[in-house]
Amino acid sequence: MKVHLTVDEAAEYMNTTIRFVRRLIAERRIPFHKIGRHVRLKVQDVDAFIDAGRVEAFDATAVHRYVRRAS
Repeated sequence: MKVHLTVDEAAEYMNTTIRFVRRLIAERRIPFHKIGRHVRLKVQDVDAFIDAGRVEAFDATAVHRYVRRAS
């Protein structure tokens, strides 16, 4: 497997648009490497970004507590 991805490859890997990946880079929300005028992203950094956005599912008791708090 590749170690570094282009912006196009990163967008395909994350199943998102190229524009979104470029915005992540512009906002410095994901680490990247500049090689001349080319931008490369490490697969590990892309995976870390995806994992950082993970939201755990509720269990049944947590759902009841959450619903009670909302009302």
